[in-house]
Amino acid sequence: MSSTIPAEAPPTPVASFGGEGNEVSARLDALAAAVEAARGRIDDKVLAPGAELSERAAERLRLSGEHTIVALAGATGSGKSSLFNALTDLDLAGVGVRRPTTSWALACAWGPEGAQGLLEWMGIPARHQVSRLSMLDRSAEDQKLDGLVLLDLPDHDSTEVDHHLEMDRLVKYADVLVWVLDPQKYADAALHDRYIRPMASFRDVTVVVLNQIDRIPFEQRGNALADVKRILDDEGLQGVTVIGASATRGDGVDELKRELAQRIRAKASAKGRLGSDIAGAASRLADVGGTSQVPGIGPVDREALDLALLDCVGVPQLVEAIEASTRRRATRLTGWPVTRWLVRRTDPLQELGIDPERSISRLVRAAEVPGEANVQRAQAETAVRDFAEKASVGLEVPWRDAIRLVSTSRSDDIVISLDRAIVRADVDVAGSAVLWRIVNVLQWLALVVLVGGLVWWGLEVLADNTSMTLRAAPEVAGYELPVVLAVGGLAVGIGLAAIFRIVGWVTGRIRARKAERAFTAAIEEVADSRVINPVETELAAYAQFRTNIIRARG
Repeated sequence: MSSTIPAEAPPTPVASFGGEGNEVSARLDALAAAVEAARGRIDDKVLAPGAELSERAAERLRLSGEHTIVALAGATGSGKSSLFNALTDLDLAGVGVRRPTTSWALACAWGPEGAQGLLEWMGIPARHQVSRLSMLDRSAEDQKLDGLVLLDLPDHDSTEVDHHLEMDRLVKYADVLVWVLDPQKYADAALHDRYIRPMASFRDVTVVVLNQIDRIPFEQRGNALADVKRILDDEGLQGVTVIGASATRGDGVDELKRELAQRIRAKASAKGRLGSDIAGAASRLADVGGTSQVPGIGPVDREALDLALLDCVGVPQLVEAIEASTRRRATRLTGWPVTRWLVRRTDPLQELGIDPERSISRLVRAAEVPGEANVQRAQAETAVRDFAEKASVGLEVPWRDAIRLVSTSRSDDIVISLDRAIVRADVDVAGSAVLWRIVNVLQWLALVVLVGGLVWWGLEVLADNTSMTLRAAPEVAGYELPVVLAVGGLAVGIGLAAIFRIVGWVTGRIRARKAERAFTAAIEEVADSRVINPVETELAAYAQFRTNIIRARG
């Protein structure tokens, strides 16, 4: 529900309310923004009054900020229609048995400019509209009512259902409510329970007239007015203006005119009524949606979700397997060939169903194994629920439900998304370093040299102890060449094995950390798109709701 004034409207219609009109308009905009922010989160039935108020008030300001709508309301026999005639100085409203049996109100506007559109907007038929030209008003200057739109509402206790509906409808439009009370029934429960007491928040725009006061002995009138004020105070309407009047004799009519004229000139009634409406609607929304400051999502919450999702797809085990597999392959390729049989025979990646010489893509098989998939899904859903609960701490039920809904609505396929993210991650687990293969060749050459030197040296020993003739072996630095070859081959083989065992461990750690970063980035992307971003959207909507509700309440 947009809170902006339609394009064809005057640029700043609320300016007619005076300097504070812009503040009322800002609060109205805030209420409309709060309703929009809560749309889809709070029940539409709860939002409807606020949305209707925003629409009605914006249209009211667009049509006329120069008129003050005053509604006369009361019970049958209270003299309300007589008071209407007395205020207009015209015999317009039928009284007594001549009161029309219709559900439509009667309206009289002082000064016709702009009033017709306002009356049509309120649904007052043209035949029930009367314009009273200001030039015909002979009232004293402090009693002139130019800019007044006076409504004579149907009796609130009428037996006609249409009368009740029409009164309930038009009361919402009034800038000033004048309750006309019967001196014998001014404590009528029907009037107080249904209308006056529930509208205690509108006491600043309420006037009470104890009509037909001439029926009360003069010496008792003060007590009667005091009793009315006491009842109003008890009902939360402290400070409401109470006027004693007699429409037929004219007592108190001038005082009522002065009261209305003062409110019209101050332009405060429309602003005050609208402000009370806005505050009431905002308070009702606040009761349901809350206005508490919430912690939201912190780095610790994000990290906990990421770690839980990483764990549910087995990333820690996979990273550990990549590190162990890299070290194993390094040892098998660069270790001393004589002791390579001591190395673990099964590759850790193969134990996870991944071909270490190909790629990690076979990890997706987890999504196709019902048992594993169910375990993973349960873990993922638990992690998401925990995250949603932490994110909604301090929120009222509608917002908690909204966060829970957006965070879990796509949980059925989150495991598949996580697995696919792992598959798409840029992780190299296939193949071996070229240097390792060169070292492997060197190791076998060193072993050949070792074996060759040992065989040559053995033949020499055999020749020395038998009659076999063998040419003397050359010497290197005073040592026979066979011994140099054997010792050199052994030293090179063991030395390369020791050096590249360290290199293999370092390479394994580097690959594991690189894989962990790639997997973490992939999982974070899924967590952001499937969980965190939707939850942050809801929290942002709540923040907008909260800010605007506080602003609208004033």
